[in-house]
Amino acid sequence: MRAYARLVARADGRGGTVLAELRGETPLLLRQTPGGGRAVTVYVVGGAAGPLAGDDLRLEIDVGPGAAVRVHTVAASVALPGRPGVVSRMAVRAVVHDGGALHWLPEQLVAAAGCAHLAESRVELAAGARLTWRDEVICGRYGEAPGGAVVHTRVDYDGRPLLRQSLEVGPGAPGWAGPAVLGGAPATGSLLVVDPSLPHETATVEGTVARLPLAGGPATLWTATAPDAHTLRAHLDVEVEPLLTKVD
Repeated sequence: MRAYARLVARADGRGGTVLAELRGETPLLLRQTPGGGRAVTVYVVGGAAGPLAGDDLRLEIDVGPGAAVRVHTVAASVALPGRPGVVSRMAVRAVVHDGGALHWLPEQLVAAAGCAHLAESRVELAAGARLTWRDEVICGRYGEAPGGAVVHTRVDYDGRPLLRQSLEVGPGAPGWAGPAVLGGAPATGSLLVVDPSLPHETATVEGTVARLPLAGGPATLWTATAPDAHTLRAHLDVEVEPLLTKVD
């Protein structure tokens, strides 16, 4: 299955945001939900199971100057096996212009047994843009070994590299569960925050949560591992909630 979706947000000139374009195809259906404040909220609604091996899904997001968008999904994405020898692919491309803000806050990606999935994200931020970008991976459903999943994230700020991050789990990734990667934890995630107005952070490590300021821009990256999806989300939500309040 192939599907393409596109979201374009623009400032409305009255301190709010309007969606100039919102379209999608099954299983990438986009729905705006009611809400107040400056930001608009959009949910990605899965119109079919999956992604299944062989699926090719693409989402483009364009946030104009002064606009603000939150993007959520209604449920976790469960990557499932499909045709032998092929992978499923989810590609997200986002551009945020000066003064724009994007909160990308989907539910978790679950790498079900036997899957072969590639998630690729590329974000281009103008100087003065703000971003909250969360990625979470759950290694298998309850009681099963995970399939193969690769998550690539690439973020540029003001035309310069800010983040290049890649995670691979599953039987095709030697050592992924070892102490150098997940240390046996079945859940892992990261939260990237880019905001020129925030004070400089210092690097810290508390248990399985690390906070790392990035050299390429006004940005901080949190990474965490956890024994389950609920605990992982709790680790990252501590940082997300104040930012959501600010953007509104």
